[in-house]
Amino acid sequence: MTDDRDYLLGTHDAEVARLGLQHRVWRPRVLDVWRRAGITVGSTVIDAGAGPGWAALDLAEIVGPTGHVHALERSARFIEVMNRTAAVRGLGNLTAHEIDLVTDAVPTPPADAFWIRWVLAFVSDPSAVLNKLAAALRPGGVAVIHEYLDYGAFALLPDHPAIEDFKRVVVDDWRASGGEPDVGRALPALLPQAGLRLRSMRPIVDVVKRDDLVWQWPATWTRNYPRFLVEAGKVDQAWADRVVAALDAAESDPNAAFVTPMVIEIIAEKA
Repeated sequence: MTDDRDYLLGTHDAEVARLGLQHRVWRPRVLDVWRRAGITVGSTVIDAGAGPGWAALDLAEIVGPTGHVHALERSARFIEVMNRTAAVRGLGNLTAHEIDLVTDAVPTPPADAFWIRWVLAFVSDPSAVLNKLAAALRPGGVAVIHEYLDYGAFALLPDHPAIEDFKRVVVDDWRASGGEPDVGRALPALLPQAGLRLRSMRPIVDVVKRDDLVWQWPATWTRNYPRFLVEAGKVDQAWADRVVAALDAAESDPNAAFVTPMVIEIIAEKA
């Protein structure tokens, strides 16, 4: 038995699959920002908060046998999945480290880049995590970051009260756990404190209809998270049923659209 270390939706097979879908939705943008940041054959890259490794596996293929990827992950279950998949793909240039980014040291040599996505929003001390990761970069190394900038942008159109209430409950629960869904707003101040110079920043937000793959990203979250809230005793089943019913109705409405939470993309460089 492996411990899920209090992950929000656990580390079971269904969550591994959901995270895989999420990565496929975001993969075109991720590959683009990695290229613009200069991650290439021979690079040494840290994937901070790697989950089951979907991004780390892509990075290992990009950097090739002369490069290396250090995947930092606190869940033994996710590391097991990552190592198994890397073995199947023949990726011997990926090393998974079971560490907590807040409490543990970063056990890597100087790296050319670190990549972090939707991790700082969930940790209790994002500044401490950034400082550790920046210290692990070589001079001139780059930080590549995707974090939420405005979670309030999340919406189902036409507006539906059950989805608006769902968003409110998610944000309240997130903050009660010690995270900050709009952590991207703090990054322009936190990065220089960690010795990182901002190279580029831009927002990412989509408005998509049912036939767009991106729809699956907010839709799977909206379908899965109410179940967690019920199991945790934070809402009742009737509330969860209303949220899922609103999603079901939207998925049968050709005019419905999802607005995704706004993400900030950052490339920064170590002096």
